[in-house]
Amino acid sequence: MHTKLQVLSDALTLPPIERAELIDALFFSFDSTDRSRLDQLWGAEAESRIDAYERGEFSAIPAESVFARLDQ
Repeated sequence: MHTKLQVLSDALTLPPIERAELIDALFFSFDSTDRSRLDQLWGAEAESRIDAYERGEFSAIPAESVFARLDQ
């Protein structure tokens, strides 16, 4: 049987995308909510935000500005 430290050590050798997928799988292993329902809700939220942006209800900030602020 693997110890937590062995699993962590193995996980840290994975490429970033695979580590993110592993994190996602572990996180949602605690959740009893139907994942497809959550995906549906987030999809609806994203569409709602896009529609609001297109109606001019809020403006976007260029990515360069956001990253510049994060670097400060």
